[in-house]
Amino acid sequence: MRVTPVPFDPALGAVLDAMPRDEGREPSLETVAAVRAASAAIPVPSVADVVGTRGIDVEERTVPGPDGAPDLDVTVLRPRRPGPPVPGLYNIHGGGMISGTRHQDTARLADLVEELGVVAVNVEYRLAPENPGPGPVEDCYAGLRWMSRHAAGLGVDPRRIVVMGGSAGGGLSAGVALMARERGGPSLAGQLLLCPMLDDRNTTVSSHQYTDRGTWRRAMNVLAWQALLGEQAGDPGADVPAHVAPARASDLSGLPPAFVEAGSAELFRDEDVAYASRIWAAGGRAELHIWQGAFHGFDVFAPDHEVTRAALAARRSWLRRVLDL
Repeated sequence: MRVTPVPFDPALGAVLDAMPRDEGREPSLETVAAVRAASAAIPVPSVADVVGTRGIDVEERTVPGPDGAPDLDVTVLRPRRPGPPVPGLYNIHGGGMISGTRHQDTARLADLVEELGVVAVNVEYRLAPENPGPGPVEDCYAGLRWMSRHAAGLGVDPRRIVVMGGSAGGGLSAGVALMARERGGPSLAGQLLLCPMLDDRNTTVSSHQYTDRGTWRRAMNVLAWQALLGEQAGDPGADVPAHVAPARASDLSGLPPAFVEAGSAELFRDEDVAYASRIWAAGGRAELHIWQGAFHGFDVFAPDHEVTRAALAARRSWLRRVLDL
């Protein structure tokens, strides 16, 4: 497919130009260790440093995983002041399902806990290829079930839980919402999907537009899906469960309200627009934001840019509305 990329916003393009370029080998299963090493090399403040003197209590917990699978590590962040049960955010980190840790999202969650007065549960899940699908999404669903079942002890209103995440975490959040619908719970108030990774087939225009520049390029996305699905990845006739690749779901009715966000200059743009559109077609509720000139993960790498401020404001506005804050 011959395509012309949507241009980056000039200021965001300058951020990309200042970032180290990956000039190593073509991504393959043999390079996953290098991908993880590069991800681990990005400085991530400790939980203690992020929380600092804020009125937030932090608790590290180990909770049951799926049947027959290892337990899960979660971090709980909650307002220090006592009060009636509050809404809960269940967060799933990104990294293409092949890298990353929950701690990379601590700052995002601490800001929401402080500003909105919610409780956040941040889950660690097993990574591919050592743990192929549906392992990662089953982990995430098990963690959500634990949060819902222990809502009272966490100070959470079980009727007001939103599942959320960025990139792979957004795709896993969409998958968890599908699982909750099919398995009769837990009940979710919403799904906050930030540039979600939804479609292993990589057939959209935007999936072909970003091969050479950006924080998440086509070759890496193809690798990530291959790590998760093996030979099934990209095969339109393969029997891939919808909760593993949510874009394959035949029915998007009966889902909790969705907030879907992406940049116009990233490869997930078209699959994310299509997902929101299909929720609307099924009579569901979705709010879609496509930020002009923004690359994948722009809010992380360009926290002071005007589009990031607009995106953060839009997310908070949606959370206040869907959680009745």
